[in-house]
Amino acid sequence: MRYYNLFLGVIMLAFTTKAIGQKQIKDFPLFTINEKSVGVNEFVFLYNKNHQNQSEEITKENIEEYLELYINFKLKVMEAESRKMDASDAFIKELNTYKEELRKPFIAETDILYKLVKEAYDRLGWEIKASHILVSSPPDAAPSDTLVAYNKALSIREKVLAGEQFDKLARELSEDPSAKSNGGLLGYFSALQMVYPFEEAAFQLNVGDVSQPVRTRFGYHLIKVEDKRPSSGEVEVSHILVRGSDEQAKNRISEVYEKLIKGSDWNEMCAMYSQDPGTKDNGGRLRPFASGALASAPKFEEVAFAMDEQGSISEPFQTSFGWHIIRFEKKIALPAFSELEESLKRRVARDERMSISKTLLIEKRKKKLNYKEDPSRLDRIKAMTDSALISGKWSLAEGLEKENRLFSLNGKFYSVGDFSDFILRNQSPTNISPGNYINQLYELFVEETLAATEDEKLQNENPEYRSLVKEYREGILLFSIMEKEVWNKASEDSIGQRRYYDLNTGKYEAGMRLEARIFATANRDFLKAMKSRIISGDTLKAEDMKQFKSVTPFRAFEKGEHEAINNINWTVGLHEAEANGMYYLVEAIKLMPPGIKKFEEVRANVISDYQDKLERDWIAQLKGKYRVKLNAKGKKKAIVELTSKDKL
Repeated sequence: MRYYNLFLGVIMLAFTTKAIGQKQIKDFPLFTINEKSVGVNEFVFLYNKNHQNQSEEITKENIEEYLELYINFKLKVMEAESRKMDASDAFIKELNTYKEELRKPFIAETDILYKLVKEAYDRLGWEIKASHILVSSPPDAAPSDTLVAYNKALSIREKVLAGEQFDKLARELSEDPSAKSNGGLLGYFSALQMVYPFEEAAFQLNVGDVSQPVRTRFGYHLIKVEDKRPSSGEVEVSHILVRGSDEQAKNRISEVYEKLIKGSDWNEMCAMYSQDPGTKDNGGRLRPFASGALASAPKFEEVAFAMDEQGSISEPFQTSFGWHIIRFEKKIALPAFSELEESLKRRVARDERMSISKTLLIEKRKKKLNYKEDPSRLDRIKAMTDSALISGKWSLAEGLEKENRLFSLNGKFYSVGDFSDFILRNQSPTNISPGNYINQLYELFVEETLAATEDEKLQNENPEYRSLVKEYREGILLFSIMEKEVWNKASEDSIGQRRYYDLNTGKYEAGMRLEARIFATANRDFLKAMKSRIISGDTLKAEDMKQFKSVTPFRAFEKGEHEAINNINWTVGLHEAEANGMYYLVEAIKLMPPGIKKFEEVRANVISDYQDKLERDWIAQLKGKYRVKLNAKGKKKAIVELTSKDKL
């Protein structure tokens, strides 16, 4: 597993870091496997990537150890290749998925991305209060149905402009179910809280204006801007929640409030009474949120933003979740653009606004790769497409010549036959019309071809990208073959596990042990109450057990395994311990003499050790199968490059 962590960690690093700068030394062979050479530059690059900010670990001994692991890595990859694991559909699909992400920094339209990020940031400085009326229309609706929805939205807009009340029309005509109760009012929102076309239209309107019909994936919206104000930023609060809307819930939250007013500790009250399982044990602390983020609980947002004194506590109030008390922590102003830019880039990249820019980007990519199309041949395919396509049973009709060219990219031609093969691989039953479906498939085919052409071009022209693709390719092969040859074998071979345990019992010796269970809580009074009940012979109920932060079942503990065990006398009975702000009750039932641990106790350790054995044996077999030759001069060059003080 150590090996897996070393090299598969590269896959995560590649998404979050740029390549480490390094002096461009003339490449030199480091080692060969069956005459296939691995150069010094490749090893140095990967070593640097896996030792970022770890200069103290870069020693001759560490490099030599890593080199041995790297040779083993390459042996496994070569074995996977010899088994044609890189030709499987699953492998190709996974690698293509990774390459799609890897290409983005190399082909990204940085001006467009920056513009969208800056636009989102500028809009975060404002909050818009808007209402809407929705006429539903699914994204894949037929053009005739889409036109009907659009015209319906236009007719409603005419009624608004003629003087009819927007909220009244929303209650009567909007197909958003919530409009019947709220008159279409959405409250305040800022950037990145609504679907992008809705946000785009709302931010273009003046207060009091009503938009033209705005198309989103939900249908057509009429948007009326009610108010626009500078952003309130974010607020951070803690809360205590008592679920329910009945008198009992109200009385309980009032009881908690009275105790807090009289000076009871907030954290203790939260741990004892709050019914929000996600926050009760951390003082009820919630993540900071902005206006519009809690659309399902507007009262909560209203109370939180009305507070401004740190540590102040609200009176109890009710939302759809139950009864709350809020403690105000702080307000957070919108940070500077430089502080938010990177996080906004990630959000924008996942947001719908990037998808909406997709058509423009594709057209730019086509132009860059000299895309040329023969529309007449595509029209012939469309004309001969019938219901068999939407049933997932399409086949190329007679009269369509497979050799006919559809389009070209970088001078390479793609034919009707290529598109036909793509359809056969990707068709599936659908409810949309044959005409719409063939258009979708053709767009996907063009995009896939663009991606493959870009990938080939990038690998030919960009060494950094070529290196990243190689790392991912080999990483996926490593994972696949390790899973087959080591991990699955070790975890599924119960007989082998037992045999390994029997031959290596000395590895699983234990010192003196204490069989016990451990109760943990942050509330000392509660712990003492439970201890008294156990002493009196009372059995703790499920409700009691749930109030502890954790309960570790009976098992054998050694010294050093748990802080509570370390802080008690090793005798049978009930013991109290305290460590790091937690209170523990240890119920000890038996002292166990030193000896060999049972197989069941150490099965997880046995599996891990058995995996290491299987891997060592397999590496030995691979070294017998493949000729490995280390180049002493190459090794020396690599060590000098990695340990030199002036390396970048």
